[in-house]
Amino acid sequence: MLARASDRTLGVVAVAIATCIWATGTVIVKWSSLPGVQFAMFRLWAGAVISAAALLLTRRRLPLATFKACALGGVLFSLDIALHFSAVKRTSVANVAVIGSLAPVVIAIISVKMLHERVARRDAILAAVAFAGVLVVAIGTSDSAGASLGGDLLAACNIVSWSAYWFFSRRARARTGPIEYLACVMIAGALFLTPVAIALEGMPSMPSGADLAAVWAVALFPGFIGHSLVIWSHAHVESWRSALITQATPVIATILAFVFLDEPIPAVVAIGGALVVSCTAAVIVHAARREPEVVEASVESPG
Repeated sequence: MLARASDRTLGVVAVAIATCIWATGTVIVKWSSLPGVQFAMFRLWAGAVISAAALLLTRRRLPLATFKACALGGVLFSLDIALHFSAVKRTSVANVAVIGSLAPVVIAIISVKMLHERVARRDAILAAVAFAGVLVVAIGTSDSAGASLGGDLLAACNIVSWSAYWFFSRRARARTGPIEYLACVMIAGALFLTPVAIALEGMPSMPSGADLAAVWAVALFPGFIGHSLVIWSHAHVESWRSALITQATPVIATILAFVFLDEPIPAVVAIGGALVVSCTAAVIVHAARREPEVVEASVESPG
């Protein structure tokens, strides 16, 4: 029980770190001059190389049976980042981040209804307040420069692709290690998205040095490190709790866009962001404090 409690706390920390890292990816993609789908294609191939190196360094193998079982995760993930990167190119970073933050709400609802995960009343209230903060940010960025309906619609479709990838990954993670699974996702995703990218945007030319640096940065940090942390956490943290923590992503991304891309932050956005961050932090602290209580009760129970 002590080990399980420790793993859950570490899982919560892992998701929190991944949330901060993921926020950087959106800003880097926006900064790059590559089209969204092409960026996604190059990013997947870079991720495949990084994952293959990780397999070699850790002396792990990737059996064909494992690849076949996890390949759908790669297809779903490739669709997810293609939609996300294309949306970033067509609307503001804040709009993409805020619309995408509705995905955790969808995941949380499905987790409670279908996976029968229990949510404490206090956490449910905090989740509702955090979602209200997301809505405040959405309203505050509705008139931001660079926003467009087409980009917003792509971001809305991204909710479906991300939710599907999340739950497939959670199921696949039960029988596959995080490094092996991520390697399957990168390779299968690259193989699937390459012909799609060529059909939509033509045969790509060699990216510039700056664009290649952006691709590798996204593949290594938000990609390999961020997703490895979340994939590992699937075995230790409830989906609804992980999903709520990731709601802080739009706030962090909006701040980074302000600093590096000169996208404005209205006062109402700052207020909404403060709600999201404070409520998310409260859920994390509540989870950390609750585990010792659960362990102590279990140890003292005569059963």
